[in-house]
Amino acid sequence: MNVDPALIGLVLLGGMILLLAIGAPVSISIALPSAICMILVLGWENGVLTSAQRMFKGVDSFPLLAIPFFVLAGQIMNNGGIAVRLINFAKVLVGRTPAPLTQTNVVANMLFGAISGSAVAAAAAVGTTMAPMQKKEGYDKAFSAAANVASAPAGMLIPPSNTLIIYALASGGTSIGALFMAGYVPGILWGLACAVVVAFYARKHPGLRAARWPRPKEILVAFVQALPSLTLVIVVIGGIVWGKFTPTEGAAIAVVYSLFLAFCYRAVKIKDLAGILYSACRTSSVVIFLIGVSSIMGWIMSFTKIPQLMAESLFGWTDSKVIVLLIMMVLLLIIGIPLDPTPAILIFTPIFLPIAMSYGIHPVHFGIMLVFNLSIAVISPPSAPVLFVGSQVAGAKLEAVIVRLMPFFLTLIAMLFIIVFVPELSLWLPRLTGMI
Repeated sequence: MNVDPALIGLVLLGGMILLLAIGAPVSISIALPSAICMILVLGWENGVLTSAQRMFKGVDSFPLLAIPFFVLAGQIMNNGGIAVRLINFAKVLVGRTPAPLTQTNVVANMLFGAISGSAVAAAAAVGTTMAPMQKKEGYDKAFSAAANVASAPAGMLIPPSNTLIIYALASGGTSIGALFMAGYVPGILWGLACAVVVAFYARKHPGLRAARWPRPKEILVAFVQALPSLTLVIVVIGGIVWGKFTPTEGAAIAVVYSLFLAFCYRAVKIKDLAGILYSACRTSSVVIFLIGVSSIMGWIMSFTKIPQLMAESLFGWTDSKVIVLLIMMVLLLIIGIPLDPTPAILIFTPIFLPIAMSYGIHPVHFGIMLVFNLSIAVISPPSAPVLFVGSQVAGAKLEAVIVRLMPFFLTLIAMLFIIVFVPELSLWLPRLTGMI
């Protein structure tokens, strides 16, 4: 059936915006317009059958199994007493640095986020423990919550990262191992950017400083307690990078290892497993269903050549790589506010990646740029789940947290420019390890 691609694009985009505006779930907002467009292009019978086939094919992927396994591992860690041990280790690492409890929050989010792979889980687990400590020491609740919110998304970049796995699938097979290696430097720079903002804040509050440096024995005890949890990252990421097992197998190992630690710490009992499994299944099913319905949209966009038409209209007037990257950054920052990272990656990777590659941008670098953009979006109001969770666990007013968040937000935007225009920050480690 000969249908104008402009009409398909209008139905697809207009339908998504309309459904999102009336409060429909993101998955339905993607699925319904995509299925309608499929019927318009192929007819009723072929459209329905092809939609079902594309959904099945979209989730029929062995690497995709890594996502529910990593989600389950994160849920176990969130309930398994691991966060407290990482916080104690982070506390001795920061020592007497300015505003040490807030700096501890930043470092702990980097550590826990790297293990759990979830910004929301990091903000909830670390914030719940740190908020009472900071309140007791006279820290401003709104600023403490803002630091927790701003540093939590570092775990979306530091592997294992579900968002990088989803990008690998959406991009048509970019190496997950290479993306994991590429995420380390940007993720660490994210944490350092937050630490710098905290240090500037502490200059105006000189009383926020620890009484003494931690003793060697305290450092050793905290390190020994945190070592089993830190070993998880070494085992899983090391095994993936050096080819000992696949990301899916590494995710399964993470589940077994985290469950073993939780039982050893006596933080999880057999009766708790049903609730943990249920929570992990709910989270995973949302992600996998999104991937399935996004496959319908991806097929219809490819069939009608919508990405090429969008590229010509958006970027056809310039040959400047810098301008193209700036346009992409702004669009992704705007797009990421109403959309969660998963659907945003699934929708816009097929559109932007070919354009980026035509300008000589490596798909691994583009993946890090994309996830960094969307990581900033998850702390941007109005639809910012990490912001809501961080405010809630700190007991601070959302409006006050947003004001305190602005210095972090602007600093992270500046860091985004550095990540985008200095590709070696993302690529040198994968090259060093032979992943690309």
